[in-house]
Amino acid sequence: MAAGKTDSKKAALDVLVAGAGYVGLSAAVAIKQARPSLGVAMVDAAPPGVWQKDGRASAIAAAARRMLERLDAWEEIEPKAQAITEMIITDSRTSDPVRPVLLTFDGEVAPGEPFAHMVANHDLNGALRRRAGELGIDIIEGVGVSAFDVTGGGVTVHLADGATVAARLLVAADGVKSKLRDMAGIKTVTWEYGQSGIVCTVGHERPHHGRAEEHFLPAGPFATLPLAPDEHGRNRSSIVWVERTADADRLVAGDELVFETELEQRFSLKLGEIRVETKPRAWPLGLTLARAFVAPRIALAGDAAHGIHPIAGQGLNLGLKDVAALAEVVVEADRLGQDIGALDVLERYQQWRRFDTVQMGVTTDVLNRLFSNDVGPLRAVRDLGLGLVQRMPSLKDFFIRQASGLSRGTPRLLKGEPI
Repeated sequence: MAAGKTDSKKAALDVLVAGAGYVGLSAAVAIKQARPSLGVAMVDAAPPGVWQKDGRASAIAAAARRMLERLDAWEEIEPKAQAITEMIITDSRTSDPVRPVLLTFDGEVAPGEPFAHMVANHDLNGALRRRAGELGIDIIEGVGVSAFDVTGGGVTVHLADGATVAARLLVAADGVKSKLRDMAGIKTVTWEYGQSGIVCTVGHERPHHGRAEEHFLPAGPFATLPLAPDEHGRNRSSIVWVERTADADRLVAGDELVFETELEQRFSLKLGEIRVETKPRAWPLGLTLARAFVAPRIALAGDAAHGIHPIAGQGLNLGLKDVAALAEVVVEADRLGQDIGALDVLERYQQWRRFDTVQMGVTTDVLNRLFSNDVGPLRAVRDLGLGLVQRMPSLKDFFIRQASGLSRGTPRLLKGEPI
């Protein structure tokens, strides 16, 4: 791995991935592992080591876990991961003394296979970086892309330190505010929700037994997600707490006692005394959908292609679906002797992923608008709907399989199969 200034000119590559988060890393690893003959490298504008300071955790669906296992990364992650054994959903006001459970999901898609695990982001990133190193993938850190030029047979990428890199395909995995997407002239559909997601880790006295909970409150959902015990064996959960942006900013910037009091009111004391273990941070929430996922010699993946509301916890898993589909398209095209960066090849990836992504974006948008309010008639309708789902095992099984990422048209890696 490399960091800092690059050589003034590098040898031509087959694939250059911009962005070394979990999407970029898994894309590079998936392509290189399946097709070792391809030259794959990465650049990342973030300073070296910044990923190690990411205190957030993410839900890894069963299909994504199968993919990480296939990429030889899950064995390192699994001892630090927490299986979600049960999911419960409530719909109430913050002041309500009782929160009746309207919907419950058992946590398995198959005997012994949980539908999701909670994984610390730095553990996920670290395992994928280790795998990239084993495959000989260079990661140039602290250097972003300043421009790129598309020619008939490739793309010349200009880096911020003055170096240039030639490749056949450029993968943009540089986040929801993707600069590469803008450079490619790809427009987006974007709107803000006026909400922010507060994220922190909370310690508590009693064990959670792998139960995840999502409470739909008038300002937005409040989710408690089980984490593995820390190195001292203490019980922990991850909090994703959606509030109106002004309230969220006030809470994270204000007095710690006020924050803990508001948190306790939502978390309750069912797991005993709680303590905030990481500094709370807030991220503005919105919907961003790229109008195209590809352009000549460039493919968008992850948040660069779509940013959705966290109400369904599917952001990371959508990104890994992109990776699995893109890697399969690229590898199969190379095996057939086709140009992996040609637009007709990349169109296969776009056709595979675009409808599913738009569908998920619309679904999360509708769910957020339906549940993030205190309108009486809407409360009655949504509670009736949750109650009906609770009474229909086949429908619950369908939702579990959708949440696990094991729906129809799933790429091979997400089934745990090699490309």
